[in-house]
This record gives sequence, C-alpha cells and structure tokens, in this order.
Amino acid sequence: MSKIATGKLIEIWPFFNCFLEVGIVYFNKKEPFKTLLLFYQIMTLCQPLKPKKRLGQVFLKNRYYLKKIIKELELKPKEVVIEIGPGTGSLTEVLVQAGAKVIAVEKDQKLVKLLKQRFKNYKNLNVIEADIRDFLNPNSKFPGCAGASTSRQILNSNYKLVGNIPYYLTSYLFRLLIDLEQKPKIIVLTVQKEVALRITAAPPKMNLLAVLVQTFFKPKIISFVSKNNFWPKPKVDSAIIKLTIKPKIFSSRKKKEKMIEIIKAGFAQPRKLLLNNLHKNLKIPKEKLKSIFQELKFKEDSRAQNLDISQWLVLTIKIENLD
Repeated sequence: MSKIATGKLIEIWPFFNCFLEVGIVYFNKKEPFKTLLLFYQIMTLCQPLKPKKRLGQVFLKNRYYLKKIIKELELKPKEVVIEIGPGTGSLTEVLVQAGAKVIAVEKDQKLVKLLKQRFKNYKNLNVIEADIRDFLNPNSKFPGCAGASTSRQILNSNYKLVGNIPYYLTSYLFRLLIDLEQKPKIIVLTVQKEVALRITAAPPKMNLLAVLVQTFFKPKIISFVSKNNFWPKPKVDSAIIKLTIKPKIFSSRKKKEKMIEIIKAGFAQPRKLLLNNLHKNLKIPKEKLKSIFQELKFKEDSRAQNLDISQWLVLTIKIENLD
C-alpha cells in the first residue's frame, strides 16, 4: 500500500471504526441492502470529518486509558454522566455499555450526526448539540428546547462529569464548575499534563487555579498519557485527573464569592507579597492586615503561593469580620 493510501486510511479509520461493528451485524443477518446502505453512510460521513483545530479536537484512541477513566468514575448502573465533547464516540461506547445514562454534549454538528447514527440503538444515550460552556451555565440560552430542558434537569440532580478537554477550554470550564450550585460528585478529565500539575500543586507552588479548584474539589492525577495515544497527535502529553467533590464549606453564595474575591486579590500579582496584594486590591489598611497575619501566624513576607486551602479559609473569615 502506498504512503498516500496508508495516510488516508489512518485519517478516516477512527470514523470508519465507529460503523464497522454495526455493519458486521447487518452482514451476519444476511441483510445486504442495509449493509451497503450503512457503508455508503460511512463514506459520506467520514469524508468531511476531520479534526477541527479551532475546537482543539484530538481523540483518545487507546482503550487502556478509556478503561482507566471508566474505573475512576466509579459508575453504577443508570447513573447520570455528562460527557464533554464525545467526538467519534470511543469513550461514549464504553460508558453506555457500562449501563450509565449518558448525556453526550457535542458542539460539532457533523460529529453529532455521526454519534446519533452510531448509537441509534442505545436508549441510555442522549446526544445534545451544544457548547458545554452553555450547557453547564444555568443562565445561558442555547438553541434546542430539549437541550436546555435537559441541562436544567441534570444540573439539579446527582451526576458525574467526564471528558477530554482542549486547552482553550480548561480554565473557563473550571470556573463554571466552581460556580455551579449542584456540582458533579466525581469528575474525570483528560487535560494537558501541565494543567494537571498546576491543579494538583501544593505550597509553596500553589497558583490561582489550584487554590480555586482545591477549595471545592480534591484533585488527583490518575495517569499521565503520552501524546502518541491521541489522533491527531498533539504537541504535548496529557494526564487523566480525578476531582472528587468536597463537603460544602460555605453557608451562602455570598460567602463563597467573598473567598474567591480574596483569593483572586492575593494572586493579582503573584510575585508581590500577599499582604501588599490584599492591601492594594481589597483596600484594607496594612496595619489591620498585619494584625490578622500576626494572629494567624502568617509571615509578613508570605506570598499567595505559600498558603494552603485551610489558611485561605481562616484568612477569609478574619477579613470578613473586619466589615
């Protein structure tokens, strides 16, 4: 086989494979018309289906890691799982076969058609054409009454979240998850390795994203994943991370927002002293802040990266009591 032919086969194989097992079933049942029709659909669907760089589309092709993801989700039959960007349906297949009730949220219209064709015989799957940023945002309106209705229903119930997350979406997604009143019980995501390391950092290497995520979730790196396990091959390695929801620590939304405001103020200029950042961004007199630092036994030359979550919590309480 020529290099060009081999390249073309590699290019369409993830999509061709979606339909292969269904075609074999039809063939075995001696239904030649359905078999031919199906493979015609393969060719028409696969031809335009190329990963879109603007959407950060890369597909995990190694089933070893798909099984790892399923294991970490701790799935029980009929549990609701929101899948972010199912793509060609490799992970979707494992989820529906595990008996989960899967809500697959896909932005790419062509992939939505492919998924609906591939999984048309599964009653425990709902494929919704939407941007996950809209789906997870209770205040957002997106096309499709059924999708909006499903979003409201799911976000007010117990559910889990899974997906392979493109880099451009990561920070925004975590902000959405932090803002949700009803958070997922368990989240398992494939993210860039660098992002996973940032999220799971500890003092003295904390950062804004790590503090915000760790305030609400307990993050853990499950496995690093080489870039060779994706199609098309990305430039960097990835990691599978698991986030388990922590017990509620805020009695009201106002208190939660206050702590987030204080954390963001502390990290406004990470290289500067925490005391100076809080003074400048929260307009609190330095003498009052020094008194709080002394009471909490914080060093005056501390930076935001030096504090752990419990220290941010007590700091928030002390600053709130100043009002």
